[in-house]
Amino acid sequence: MNDPIPPKRIFPEAHVDAKAARHVPSSPQTESAAYKLAFQDTDFLLREDLRPVRFQLELLKPELLLDEARIASTFVVYGSARIPEPSMAEALVAGASDDRQRAIAERLKAKAVYYDVALELGRLAGACGCDEDGWRHFVVCSGGGPSIMEAANRGACEVGAETIGLNIVLPHEQLPNRYVTPDLSFQFHYFALRKMHFLLRARAVAVFPGGFGTFDEFFELLTLIQTGKVRPLPVILFGREFWNRVVDFEALVEEGVIAPHDLDIFHWCESAEEAWEFVQRFYEDHPAPPRERNGTAE
Repeated sequence: MNDPIPPKRIFPEAHVDAKAARHVPSSPQTESAAYKLAFQDTDFLLREDLRPVRFQLELLKPELLLDEARIASTFVVYGSARIPEPSMAEALVAGASDDRQRAIAERLKAKAVYYDVALELGRLAGACGCDEDGWRHFVVCSGGGPSIMEAANRGACEVGAETIGLNIVLPHEQLPNRYVTPDLSFQFHYFALRKMHFLLRARAVAVFPGGFGTFDEFFELLTLIQTGKVRPLPVILFGREFWNRVVDFEALVEEGVIAPHDLDIFHWCESAEEAWEFVQRFYEDHPAPPRERNGTAE
């Protein structure tokens, strides 16, 4: 006689009870919000004291879905949502209504070249295959918005790769760009959790010219590497003229608030090919420890 095989579980799955709960007879008791299953009670989940639970859910949902998609590592792209696609740059200048707007439009037009750079970088990263266990590496991950983010997602999409978009709920409407894979398009309420997901699987980060959001993401990453909270990884900075105009990195050294070697955390690049070669060289010089597999410690 063969050994008996016990059932996998003895309690019903949550979705079974959730379905059954929709068909209970109506009564004063069952109509009360108190009677709702806790995980189906939106008002309950949105209570102030449930914030820790919402944090956990926002951490867990993308983590599980990215694992199920067998995504081991990502190539994260940060950059402005306002830099125009080259074909739209002239129209931006033509639409300027005064000298100040025209000067700003001309500056944005000059940065339109980085749309094409991000596009090509997305293609190069998107062409990276799976490892021997079927896990995908350097999957392009952006904030899911327009401009530089769209270009990176688009480049990977054009070579047949799936791409990730991490959107955030904002007061004004924001849709994921059309090059984000629908099943890998995530929306966040908490900026902190979104930034954590940018970096949990990041094994290379490209930073293009951008505003407050790009500064926030870039400088947090610099701080994490500087303080040893994350292992060094390829951090590629595009647009030397832009960055040296808006941030005086050397002055930070001269003022003594950072060390000279802190400027080695990032690497200057101007082309996608140069950036991808830098990533390849970095991992030739810094191979993963033998006890690590698929980006996580065993």
